[in-house]
Amino acid sequence: QVQLVESGGGLVQAGGSLRLSCAASGRTFSSYSTGWFRQAPGKEREFVAAISWSVGNTDYADSAKGRFTISRDNAKNTVYLQMNSLKPEDTAVYYCAASSVVTLLAYSSRYQYWGQGTQVTVSS
Repeated sequence: QVQLVESGGGLVQAGGSLRLSCAASGRTFSSYSTGWFRQAPGKEREFVAAISWSVGNTDYADSAKGRFTISRDNAKNTVYLQMNSLKPEDTAVYYCAASSVVTLLAYSSRYQYWGQGTQVTVSS
């Protein structure tokens, strides 16, 4: 089992920045790929970014490219999502997820473990 706890969400003005953290406990976190997803009210959960456990390859949704950066610190069992130039449309609950695979990480079905989410609100 892997337990995931997100933090770092909050209220920020458009153009601002936030850094989300996902702290993991349980099995060896370094052997899991990690992704960030988000879900806005009335919308389906969507992929934001992912990082594979093997070589650290990263993948981003088009909406996140150039603004968001995913990174991991295996020594701290933590994955981060640095979000810059935030827009009101980034408002959502952000979820961290862990997967034992390294491919097709944009698909939520590839993940076995999920955190409870952290709210990000961007005001205009």
